[in-house]
Amino acid sequence: MVLRKSLFFAAVASLYSGGRAVDNGLAVTPQMGWDNWNSFGCAVSETLLLNTAQLIVDYGLKDLGYHYVILDDCWSAGRDASNNNSLIADPTKFPNGMKAVADAVHALGLGFGMYSSAGKYTCGGYAGSQGFETVDANTFASWGVDYLKYDNCYNQGQAGNQLISYTRQVVSDYSMMQANHARYATMANALNETGRPILYSLCNWGEDYPWNWGSTIANSWRITGDVYDSWDEPDARCPCDGPDAWNCGLPGFHCSVTNIMNKASFVVSKAQPGAWNDLDMLEVGNGAMSDAEYVAHFSLWAAVKSPLILGNDIRVITPADLALLSNPAVIAVNQDPSGSSAARKWLYATNGTDAYGGASIQLWSGNLKSTTGGDQNDVVVVLINGNNDTTVMNATLADIFVDNGPAGTAAQVKMSWEVRDLWANRMSDAEAQAIITASSAAGNATTGYNATRVGAGRYNATKTSYAEGLANNDPLLLGKVSTTVQPSGTIIATVDPHGAAMFRLRALPTGKKDEL
Repeated sequence: MVLRKSLFFAAVASLYSGGRAVDNGLAVTPQMGWDNWNSFGCAVSETLLLNTAQLIVDYGLKDLGYHYVILDDCWSAGRDASNNNSLIADPTKFPNGMKAVADAVHALGLGFGMYSSAGKYTCGGYAGSQGFETVDANTFASWGVDYLKYDNCYNQGQAGNQLISYTRQVVSDYSMMQANHARYATMANALNETGRPILYSLCNWGEDYPWNWGSTIANSWRITGDVYDSWDEPDARCPCDGPDAWNCGLPGFHCSVTNIMNKASFVVSKAQPGAWNDLDMLEVGNGAMSDAEYVAHFSLWAAVKSPLILGNDIRVITPADLALLSNPAVIAVNQDPSGSSAARKWLYATNGTDAYGGASIQLWSGNLKSTTGGDQNDVVVVLINGNNDTTVMNATLADIFVDNGPAGTAAQVKMSWEVRDLWANRMSDAEAQAIITASSAAGNATTGYNATRVGAGRYNATKTSYAEGLANNDPLLLGKVSTTVQPSGTIIATVDPHGAAMFRLRALPTGKKDEL
């Protein structure tokens, strides 16, 4: 009996430790790319993907790090019973087959991503991968897939606690081991066993606390229900927005930016290089929020190290949105080699209601990798204004460095800091329009887009990684010096309604005078 139990526990350990996607060498920094779902839903096609991929190159987004072109739901035509029940690409939407799409995306120097669900069906009602994990992983690998978004719809009740989400059911005896299969872990194993590096992105909406177990099998995991193009609109379909938001039994959907921001505040410490909290795709460019709201949305996603996955129709992008998404100083925070997520240091109500149910202001800050050659890390600071009016906000060094010592006792509070505005050098709308015009003038719907490459003056992470650029103190990544804050001092910023101010702080040598 002792031997039998030993074998049982060894088998369980083997099941749980296998397929560590975090060890697949991918997503060392949060993944970046584009997904069609937010703008197009099920209206997918080969033409849409390839035209978008070309524009990602033409607009310089590829060279800023947006690498994956991800095809979401509604792409299949079921399974082929004569071919090991392999998935079939819809021949109307993808007349040349999925491998041809992957090859074309790869030819542009981009990665190709696809979608399935850890359920009987996908969320759109198409064939899911539950029970077909090995078959589907091999199919994806044979097509040249580089990324899998793996959803949670129609999971046949295989959820309700962390162990059930991780495995299909609790194993009670060694003799049952062969009859039980992992749900999310099985796909991790199947992907790894193909021998092809495939980034594994879990999309179980934060159900059953994936931040506690996702890092053992995946490169990222969604922490909330689906994002909606709204700053703070309450929606009963996306519950939980208070002090217990992390413990949300029904993640829902139609989640506003502030709802997701609040939920993220509880779990930022769970991320690490190779494994990231995913706050869902970006809504920048979809038109329902103001420019200031999109700035705050992008800033916060970058600071907490969420994957930066575009969700807009790039074919009709506005100059302002292209400029926003092209800010290398903000992207460099997201791609910082330290992999450290910013955390919320305070949140205050500003309209007489509780801080969660009404307007609020908040401070987020976190360490970045040192780029000054010293032993003191740079620091990112994000001030978010939830008010409906422009607000003068401030953050003391004691607040920013509270994790290093309470009540202003941290050594960093006694230092002077250079304050660099990370939005000050945002590309002008005129420059962004010139890029769009050059690309649009070079092709049409039949020949595709063949615009000239983006010219000098923009950061190119293809040639020089963000890690190298930061190590070299590339000014494009460091923002514009706006002021210096003295020991025990305060950073002050005027912030637009529903907007954000974002700064990189750099330690100054002891004794350096304020020259501003």
